[in-house]
Amino acid sequence: MIKVQEITKLYGKQKALDKVSFEIKDKTIVGVLGPNGAGKTTLLRILTGYMPPSNGKAQIMDYDINNDIIKIQQNLGYLPEHNPLYLSMYIIEFLNFVANIYKINNKNERIREVIEMVGLKNEINKKIGQLSKGYRQRVGLAKVILHDPPILILDEPTSGLDPNQIIEIRDLIKTLGKKKTVLISTHIMQEVEYLCDRVIILDKGKIVADAPTKDIGVYLSDQIKIEVRFDKKVDTNFFAHLHGIISYQAMPNNSYEILAQYNAKVNEQIFEKAVDHNLKILELKMDQLSVEDVFHHLTQ
Repeated sequence: MIKVQEITKLYGKQKALDKVSFEIKDKTIVGVLGPNGAGKTTLLRILTGYMPPSNGKAQIMDYDINNDIIKIQQNLGYLPEHNPLYLSMYIIEFLNFVANIYKINNKNERIREVIEMVGLKNEINKKIGQLSKGYRQRVGLAKVILHDPPILILDEPTSGLDPNQIIEIRDLIKTLGKKKTVLISTHIMQEVEYLCDRVIILDKGKIVADAPTKDIGVYLSDQIKIEVRFDKKVDTNFFAHLHGIISYQAMPNNSYEILAQYNAKVNEQIFEKAVDHNLKILELKMDQLSVEDVFHHLTQ
């Protein structure tokens, strides 16, 4: 559905994207992660036709982004990070306006269906300018799925939503991903782990990781995360001289999180040192590395 080949974007001499390449198949949800300035939004804007690449090429549904952008835009829904809406319009009025642009058949039926899907039914008599940021985000989602495109490109889609709204919108995106290809940019790691079949991590304009979400730990396959909780607080220097320690940090309730080399037997060293310091270990466990662990390691 989406094929990107060595896309590069220059702002003067600065490279926002540097020979980025990947392919995305049909009916899958792919998360694009990266720190601020990594090139995520630039990539999405290029794929949606809002700006041209400096070099490279991309195809969406076999349409070329340099020559067939109108065809591409007819087949995708794009929700930018800063959701553009006509605040003086009523919700129904706005969705009618969008439906007319896309020449949607049975538009009244489709508008009612989409309003139900995104949870706007109780707000339907309001102008968009009267809505909270969370409900404006729902209007933006309604707009991008109204013409039932096979591809959705969403830039921070849960930004500004309260916890309950976030769960509802995530569930909606997950449902949409069963029938559509979804490319989503987000800063929320839990969102990626819940929603995405695959993760692409950008740093300084380059792809530093690209794998199925469940296998992303392969990028740190020689490392392990250890969590230990003592009966009292210890100085973090307690861990400084243990063999195989990569990093460590204090957590609440006398707990500590450690990143260590896989074969260094750090858990045994912690136990022995705790005995020497008359400490009780209340909890000691080893966890698989998460998307967040991989993200921090590759982008710091």
